[in-house]
Amino acid sequence: MSALTVGSLFSGIGGLDLAVESFFDAQTAWHCEWDDEPSKVLASRWPGVPNYRDVRTVNWDTVEPVDIMCGGFPCQDVSLAGRRAGMKEGTRSGLWSEFARAIDIVRPSVVVIENVRGLLSADAGSNVEPCPWCMGDGADEYHLRALDAVLADLSDLGFDAEWTGLRAADVGAPHGRFRFFLLAYARDFRYERPWPARDRGTRPADGDSRGDRDLALFPTPMVGSSNPAAHGQISGDFRKRMDEALAHVALLPTPQVADASGGHASRSGDRSDELLLPGIARERAASVDWGQYEAAVRIWESITRPAPAPTLPDGKNGNHRLAAVFPEWMMGYPAGWVTDILNRNPAIKACGNGVVPQQAFAALTILWARVLAFLAVAA
Repeated sequence: MSALTVGSLFSGIGGLDLAVESFFDAQTAWHCEWDDEPSKVLASRWPGVPNYRDVRTVNWDTVEPVDIMCGGFPCQDVSLAGRRAGMKEGTRSGLWSEFARAIDIVRPSVVVIENVRGLLSADAGSNVEPCPWCMGDGADEYHLRALDAVLADLSDLGFDAEWTGLRAADVGAPHGRFRFFLLAYARDFRYERPWPARDRGTRPADGDSRGDRDLALFPTPMVGSSNPAAHGQISGDFRKRMDEALAHVALLPTPQVADASGGHASRSGDRSDELLLPGIARERAASVDWGQYEAAVRIWESITRPAPAPTLPDGKNGNHRLAAVFPEWMMGYPAGWVTDILNRNPAIKACGNGVVPQQAFAALTILWARVLAFLAVAA
């Protein structure tokens, strides 16, 4: 059978696409990314693959059908760092309705969704009948959570779903960055090749022709000892091992979009301007004294590649400022994936909005095993 194909919405710089391609041994048929700067990265890394840009204006009846559709619809309005406006009409996160419209028309077999933790609790903007499981401000007012709305729409479209949450640190990255992942599959889905088996490995197949897209991946959690029906949970044994391993590891602050402009907002003490590592950065990475972050940096280096210097003296009057290559490395991208194409500010912004491919791959490993276990596929 021919290779599986992927359609990507809200593609950004392709981090989720890399994971989906690698996990399913698939090829991306098209993107849909409206922002000019990330679109330059997509055009360079996926030459010849069309980008339909604005998801609101696409005529999905004319788009090439795909086996898998993936995307992380805008999270600003459900993020704990955002306005928490929810998924109401008129919000950017309300663009989920456009994602659902695309699914309805294109009819993929599998859908992969990435988003922030806030999707679990943000207001979807719809009143529902009183129930003990819904959130509400009073006895007579209850609201759907954002995740409830997504699951309800997927169910109406004929899909069942599994979901989980992982920190980037759970796959060895030097920062926390919890993300929610959902894998939906059509109710008439039937397993056959070339869909991967349950024992899918932790890295792309040997001889992968994608060259520099190969992902060096941390060993991923095993689902065999966990309850496949326990949505939102990863293997307890794996979580315990990672918590023990990280107990004495100081993690770097996760890159934030504000790093591109220097506008930093404190959030639970996690200030991304600490990435500047004042007083210890040097022009050559080999001479950096990482201080309390030494262990976290070395773990990620062993999984990906040597860490670049976190700052460069290219600021005003030769002052050090955050180097775009550093968040690019922190997010698990190949060297130059973004920085060979974009200038500093848009590159840092793109990385801050990006997906850690290794983290997404690990989530797919967990979720796909659950799906096939539910379908009683022993392949």
